[in-house]
Amino acid sequence: MTRYQGTLYTISAPSGAGKTSLVNALVAQNPDIQVSISHTTRPMRPGEIDGVNYHFVDDAKFATMLKENAFLEHALVYSNYYGTSEAWVKQTLAAGLDVILEIDWQGAEQIHRQIKEAIAIFILPPSLQALLERLTQRGQDDDLVIAQRLALAKQDISHYKNADYLIINDNFDTALDELRAIILNKTLVLTKQTQRCQDLLQELLA
Repeated sequence: MTRYQGTLYTISAPSGAGKTSLVNALVAQNPDIQVSISHTTRPMRPGEIDGVNYHFVDDAKFATMLKENAFLEHALVYSNYYGTSEAWVKQTLAAGLDVILEIDWQGAEQIHRQIKEAIAIFILPPSLQALLERLTQRGQDDDLVIAQRLALAKQDISHYKNADYLIINDNFDTALDELRAIILNKTLVLTKQTQRCQDLLQELLA
């Protein structure tokens, strides 16, 4: 049976909107979805693990990878570079697994210029006040960084219109159900189901 191609999803949101928590909950329930682990020059935060949260590299290593065209996309975000491994994404999709890229709007636009069939999802907070509370409560950044993130939030949010799907993360369970529904919808399209169920179709039509 010919293995079907996985679907590539980009999930973008302003910092603190909750996209990572939603993605983690989704992937924990679905082994056929893989999350791309980006390379970054950002310093490792307490509790993070190299190769799990990110591939942490220095500026020189990142520059070398750029010269080797190793990235499907890359961007400068909050003074740090982020990049997505092209080889890993293509190999994983070819294996029939769906891939999620947790990515900022710049990266998402780069992806969709190259891979037209990729699905763009944008997650919004219910309000700027809720965004501020989430950024403060997670305790990862100082007041200056939080202020910078809020200042850039409106710029990030303005790019929601480039997405295929929009989720408001007010109630976590509701937002997760909506994210699941998007994935399920794409899983059941005719081309994928036909490839997945070739043996059944042959039997039914024999």
